[in-house]
Amino acid sequence: MEWFDETLHGGIRQSLTMDRVLHREQTDHQDLIIFENSRFGRVLALDGVIQTTEGDEHVYHEMLAHPAIFARKTAIKAATDPSIDVLIIGGGDGGCLREVLRHREAHATMVEIDPGVVDLSKTYLPNHAAGAFDDPRTNLVIADGAKFVEQTDQRFDVVIIDSTDPIGPGAVLFTQPFYADCKRCLKDDGVLITQNGVPALQGDEVSTSYQHFRTLFRDSAFYVAPVPTYQGGFMAFGWASDDAGLRRCSPADIQAGIDALGLTTRYFNAAIFAGAFALPNFIRDLMAD
Repeated sequence: MEWFDETLHGGIRQSLTMDRVLHREQTDHQDLIIFENSRFGRVLALDGVIQTTEGDEHVYHEMLAHPAIFARKTAIKAATDPSIDVLIIGGGDGGCLREVLRHREAHATMVEIDPGVVDLSKTYLPNHAAGAFDDPRTNLVIADGAKFVEQTDQRFDVVIIDSTDPIGPGAVLFTQPFYADCKRCLKDDGVLITQNGVPALQGDEVSTSYQHFRTLFRDSAFYVAPVPTYQGGFMAFGWASDDAGLRRCSPADIQAGIDALGLTTRYFNAAIFAGAFALPNFIRDLMAD
């Protein structure tokens, strides 16, 4: 039996059986493999690091998309134009895009640097996007996300950074100039959401991003969720906005939004929205001045 060994973190190895390798290639940007595992279903890995699996992707993608979109919708519900414009940087597997478009008001621009990830995910992980790439509300742009936010004149309610770890092509997506360009792309009081790794093993990602956020935004925070195949415990998501009230939306307001959509989720709910921002002390310590 062949095993996939992930050695992203020193001193730790995570191994998954590759019951069947569906595709493997070196794209123009990274090493890509898609395989089947008896526990997690189909698995996508880039440069030796697990990116997504059928078995637990719902936690990650629901938590990337719904907290910020529901909070932003609550804040602008009295607006004459109820549409929500969302920018996704990365996310070529389509899972985040799928969750964004479950909001009827949402329009999504997705910028992915590697077309191979999109094409192969459509073929081998079709349930991730669930048709979202073909939705007329989707604008798929194959480009460098850092250059896109630097140059675009579009403005968004929510910017979601669904990136790889800060190695290889993903490294620039954790820098202050990049976050500054993301802020420039936001509408007034919009929200920036980032993936910031597993704090127990990647604490520097939280500390560094938090300091960058603080120099750029009035309100900076992190929220967490457990994603089983992201080894090391809680996954951290960065939250940055000039509206400190957004992450303090009441569970009642979030629930009203869920009910209005008739949204059925596997992980996210109104109580999770509030509770996810309650951080253990070791993560708070990473955010110390």
